[in-house]
Amino acid sequence: MYLNCHTYYSLRFGTFSELDLLQLGKDCGLKELVLTDINNTSASLNFIRKAPEFGIRPMVGIDFRNGAKQLYLGIAKNNDGFRELNSFLSIHSHQSKPLPEVAPEFDNVFIIYPFEQLMLLQKTTFRTYEYIGISIENLRRLPFSPYREAFEKWVVQQPVTFRNKRDFNAHRLLRAIDNNTLLSKLQTTEEGRPSERMLPLEELSNTYAHIPGIWENTRRLLSQCSIDFQFGAKRVSQNLQVFGKSKESDFNTLKNLCQEGLPSRYPDANNQVRARLQRELKVIQEMDFVSYFLINHDIITYAKNKGYFHVGRGSGANSIVAYIIGITDVDPIELDLYFERFINPFRASPPDFDIDFSWKDRDDITDYIFKKHPNAALLATYNTFKYRATVRELGKVFGLPKSDIDQLSDGSFNRSKMEEIHRLVLKYGSLIQGMPNHLSVHSAGILILERPIHFYSATDLPPKGFPTVQFDMIIAEDAGIFKFDILGQRGLAKIKEAIEIVKENRPDLPEIDISQIEKFKKDDNLNNLLAQGKAIGVYYVESPAMRGLMKKLKVRDYLSLVAASSVIRPGVSSSGMKTEFIRRHREPERRKEAHPILAQIMPETYGVMVYQEDVLKVAHEFAGLDLGEADVLRRGMSGKFRSREEFQAVELKFRSNCLERGYSEEIINEVWEQISSFAGYAFAKGHSASYAVESYQSLYLKHYFPLEFMVAVLNNGGGFYSSEHYIHEARMCGGIIHAPCINHSEHANCIKGKNIYLGFGYLKNLETLLVQRLLTERQLYGRFESLDDFVDRVTVSLEQLTILVRIGAFRFTGKSKPELLWEAAFKLNALGKRSAHPQLFRPDHRKFVLPSFDQGWLEDAYDEMELLGFPLCDYFDLISEKLLSKALAKDMGGFSGKEMLLYGNVVNTRFHTTSQGKRMRLSTFIDQEGDYFDAVHFPSVVEKYQILGRGIYACYGKITEEFGHFSMDVIWTKKLHLKPDPRSSDEPKYEDFFKLKSAKRKEIKS
Repeated sequence: MYLNCHTYYSLRFGTFSELDLLQLGKDCGLKELVLTDINNTSASLNFIRKAPEFGIRPMVGIDFRNGAKQLYLGIAKNNDGFRELNSFLSIHSHQSKPLPEVAPEFDNVFIIYPFEQLMLLQKTTFRTYEYIGISIENLRRLPFSPYREAFEKWVVQQPVTFRNKRDFNAHRLLRAIDNNTLLSKLQTTEEGRPSERMLPLEELSNTYAHIPGIWENTRRLLSQCSIDFQFGAKRVSQNLQVFGKSKESDFNTLKNLCQEGLPSRYPDANNQVRARLQRELKVIQEMDFVSYFLINHDIITYAKNKGYFHVGRGSGANSIVAYIIGITDVDPIELDLYFERFINPFRASPPDFDIDFSWKDRDDITDYIFKKHPNAALLATYNTFKYRATVRELGKVFGLPKSDIDQLSDGSFNRSKMEEIHRLVLKYGSLIQGMPNHLSVHSAGILILERPIHFYSATDLPPKGFPTVQFDMIIAEDAGIFKFDILGQRGLAKIKEAIEIVKENRPDLPEIDISQIEKFKKDDNLNNLLAQGKAIGVYYVESPAMRGLMKKLKVRDYLSLVAASSVIRPGVSSSGMKTEFIRRHREPERRKEAHPILAQIMPETYGVMVYQEDVLKVAHEFAGLDLGEADVLRRGMSGKFRSREEFQAVELKFRSNCLERGYSEEIINEVWEQISSFAGYAFAKGHSASYAVESYQSLYLKHYFPLEFMVAVLNNGGGFYSSEHYIHEARMCGGIIHAPCINHSEHANCIKGKNIYLGFGYLKNLETLLVQRLLTERQLYGRFESLDDFVDRVTVSLEQLTILVRIGAFRFTGKSKPELLWEAAFKLNALGKRSAHPQLFRPDHRKFVLPSFDQGWLEDAYDEMELLGFPLCDYFDLISEKLLSKALAKDMGGFSGKEMLLYGNVVNTRFHTTSQGKRMRLSTFIDQEGDYFDAVHFPSVVEKYQILGRGIYACYGKITEEFGHFSMDVIWTKKLHLKPDPRSSDEPKYEDFFKLKSAKRKEIKS
């Protein structure tokens, strides 16, 4: 009998989950319940799914409000009514316009006007489906109102928002956060009423007993409402069922595409290939996934026609059909990819196709999908209140000073000395933490459905400009709504732009064919880059951890790289199986230690679980689970379904089957521990193989066209490292690095021969409009001859011109920076304020006789640090202290097990939490010759000897060796001093210059 119930998806208003609401209803003796979140339907599907478990018949609707003001409730009579409500809310959400005070006409919806709102509206006529909601608080006023005789329109409308006083207090804090106001200044009109609680059904009935007809009216209304979605084992795919005219024609289209593509993928297709193809086609048709493949193929076809690069990965990369028709570039026969990981008769969901495009092309691909398919939407995610942000918000709501808020959010406080108000912040912070804060857009998921999107959810229109549903992928999959993953990445953009730069910089060369993957795999030059860990800028293999792993594994071929891509994932690493895999890879004798059955199941990885498929194989072949149960196990390990009863049942069967097969408890526990520790984090083998293909394409460009490739890396946001490190790498490859120049530079970096000119984009304080004017003027009328010529042709302020002079953009004039700065000041002051329009006649410039000025490389370095964020000279040249050791990274092998002193420029440093919860640090440096060395700062030294921003450090420690890769266990570090800026008497600090903006830079600053 409760028509107006809220969950915490009534964002920054509600205080508990939809499951808590159902439990509350069960405790109060309810058999039916209506969920009506405020302008939101995020919880609706899961509420409907879970209600039967609580013995409750679910109904859904929407509490329509403008701000906190309640206008009316809309309750869906059926699924069509839910669609109507969603469409109505979405129209106003998309257009950011207020909801109307009076509800529009509906066909399958009940509208309930709250008593207070009706009194304001003075509404006297009602449609057949419109009612008057009477709350407990309204009962005293009802006999004296104009609606005292509208018996047939009365229904019980007791709102449910809180369970207790604590919920109400949390609600008030949420409202204060939402209104960005102090709690003491929160208006009561912005709050719910403390009385918005659920009473036991009998008590509620007694409360309304003296109101004639209201209980019967409410019961009659509820009896006419029913909503149905199928979930779990009963679910049916809601995705677009037919791509063309019919399912039969779709299957013929798919078969024809396979016949057309087969010769190019398998020129001499043998019986194994043809049998696998026919088997896959049969299963795809039987499981009704034909349209899913055709939609993906259509997206890829559009991309290829536009010249866009793509990578198809995910479990779909295990499919020979996907390989033949061009969705992926991974040969499942070559890699022996497990077909059942891709698809099996027990799997109700289609395979995963994660399709990567360049970050520059992705928006156009998305736009194409939405124009092609009318029932498309983006998938949502829920951004929840995190600890630090919650404490900061509550601190502001309680009016705490910033210093107190900083201490509370950082955790640097003593509970025994805290004041009561601080305790309240932490108390309610823990309550609010984890609640949904606002809806966001899933990083990749796009829905393409058979029925209109509003059949399932209302939609928002975030800045991306595409309708976005209000539920996430977990409930979507349970309802049979399967996403298409369209991702944007920078690696593909680097490849595409590198090819374009080569074509422009070296026009004499033949056009690059980046599709020669088989040739690249066998190129010793490329494999040597992997084995030596010299793949900086190359997608997925450039991080310190990956670089070290490849050296330990001695990666010299494609299959080893595929394995490395999955071995490095957290699960394999934390389970200890990474180390065991490396040992067995390097020491063939050790492979005999593997359990015979595991070695037989996974010969390629020496009996070690490396890929997601290995979970399926072990569950099926080792423990005797059927493929459906094995897939439940694999999916459950991801964490999404770990609490599901079906997963717990499969674990019990896994163990009982193993006991029946005669395995010891020891081996059962060992195998289960491997599965449970890593399955959720490992890659599918086809996924790793797809990454490896892109890595080889980048490796080819890195080796044969290193300068052009590094410019492309810089122009596409770099990668794991900061921009200055990629500039260093370009210099190591033979590039000559130049500061921005008005006659050679563009907004992005450019290359001419071996000369790399940094782009104006690095000058953070340089106005974009000035750069546009400068580049347009140069393109139309040629290079600038002098400072006078520039000032005459480009409207520029003294401040902006000073930036260009100080960075050396006028060095072609042969004049020193101080001389140019004086000239700039004189000339611009003489010209006064000018119009931005071109001048018909150039003014005469006075020639000033200036004294001689000197500025050396050191002053230039300080200018570069201030304006670019890094110097263009060698960092070691800036050091004022004498180096006490000439040892280099290449000498570490001679000091294995001993202590040594190395000097290095910090490239990357990050914290890591040990299993005991203590902090340690992992750092990477480059020595005087530009070679890398890694250092580990264990908890005993991590706080005592900190890495304080960028700079040159003396690193003293013990050299350790693991599988041929050397690193240092730090004993102490010391940051070296800089040579002073000759123009300043103050001692310089790196922190004064390195305004670390990007995430990577912040990580280094730590």
